[in-house]
Amino acid sequence: MIPIVIDTNVFVAGLRSAGGASRAVLRRSLLGGFQPLFGNALWMEYRDLLGRPVWGETTTANEREQVLAALARQGRWVTVYYGWRPNLPDEGDNHLIELALAGGAAAIVTHNLRDLRAGELRLGHLRVLTPAQCLEEW
Repeated sequence: MIPIVIDTNVFVAGLRSAGGASRAVLRRSLLGGFQPLFGNALWMEYRDLLGRPVWGETTTANEREQVLAALARQGRWVTVYYGWRPNLPDEGDNHLIELALAGGAAAIVTHNLRDLRAGELRLGHLRVLTPAQCLEEW
């Protein structure tokens, strides 16, 4: 399994659309091709999103809870011991970099390339990919 960090915007896009690359990344994670990494900050963002009115009619609240629970079963919980700050223009995104580094992620999968690639630090092997790029790569 390839360890990845799935940004919340990919989670939302994957559940709002019946097709597309975001849905395929979620599906591949559920089938064991990718191992989603979770940390406290990302998990709280996922949980917070479940209560927001961003979902449309594609899935029910119960279905979204089930998908998140299934992702958690396939994923790995990572404790972040070290902060890499200041790094990104949006402080709210730094936890994604920290989680990816602590968990040995191959990539952060996001639709927010501009902000996540604009960090002050160059972090070696860590890649920031769109869902489509992730699927092309692996």
